[in-house]
Formats: sequence, structure tokens, C-alpha cells
Amino acid sequence: MQKILFIDPEKCSGCRICESVCSLFHEKVCNPTRARIHTVKWETVGLYVPMVCQQCETPLCEVVCPMHALKRDEKTSAVLIDYDLCVGCRLCVMFCPFGGISLDTKTGKVLKCDLCGGEPLCVKFCEPQALQYLDATAINLRKRRAAAEKFSDLMKKMLAV
Repeated sequence: MQKILFIDPEKCSGCRICESVCSLFHEKVCNPTRARIHTVKWETVGLYVPMVCQQCETPLCEVVCPMHALKRDEKTSAVLIDYDLCVGCRLCVMFCPFGGISLDTKTGKVLKCDLCGGEPLCVKFCEPQALQYLDATAINLRKRRAAAEKFSDLMKKMLAV
């Protein structure tokens, strides 16, 4: 069963532990700018949104890569970068519609989520559970339930009028 990194911004506290854990695991330094996940903050409204590669079904990053350095891992379904082929042209960074690919300014290397080989550490350390690694069907079911609850609330308000 395919799994997806599910992000619930309503649960995100903005602690940025996900960024620290990611950079520690992948780069061996605690430096959020070198993480593969980044928390975007809208402090005026109290909203924090973890942004990470969406592992798109048809990834633009893979399509635009002139060196064919991006390939899908059959086991995890993550789109991975082959650094032996990558020439650092950064087309993947420019064409990602979600900002899921970044550049490590220290090494010049392109960074993107690899799902930690199928066990995303950001999920394990996300205390409010804003990040979850779920079966794709479970996510569809959650979204349907949430939509049904919103529809039910709307109908109750309309009937009360």
C-alpha cells in the first residue's frame, strides 16, 4: 500500500523540530536551512505550514531534469536525487510548484525529501502530529469525513435559519 506524508497545518505549533531532526539526520548538523522540510509561518494569523516535497505522481522536477538525476524509488515511492548524475542546474528547484526542493547554500547541493527510506523522522518527532505518514486510502477517508462534517455543519446552520 502506498503511503503519503500527510500535513495538517491546523495542528502545527511552529516548533520547527521537524527541520532540526531532518538536518541532523541528513546533514549531521542542527541547521534548519539545511533541512528537506521547512515551516512557513504566517505569525499575524498564527498559521504554520510545514512545506515538503509532495512526491508528485508526475513530478515536474523529474521531467525538467536534463541529466535524469531524479527517479522514483519503487519501495517508498519517493522521488530521489542521484547526486552522481546531478549537475546542480537547479531546474528542479525552479519548476517545483510547491517549493519542495531547496538548495543547500553551504554545499550547493539540491535538497528534497527522500522520506528517510520509508520511515520519515520528522513524523516520529512531531508531537502535535501535524505530520503523519499514512496509507493513501486513509487520507482519502479522512478528507471525506472532514468534508462530510463541514457539509453537515453547513446544513445545520441553514436549517436553523
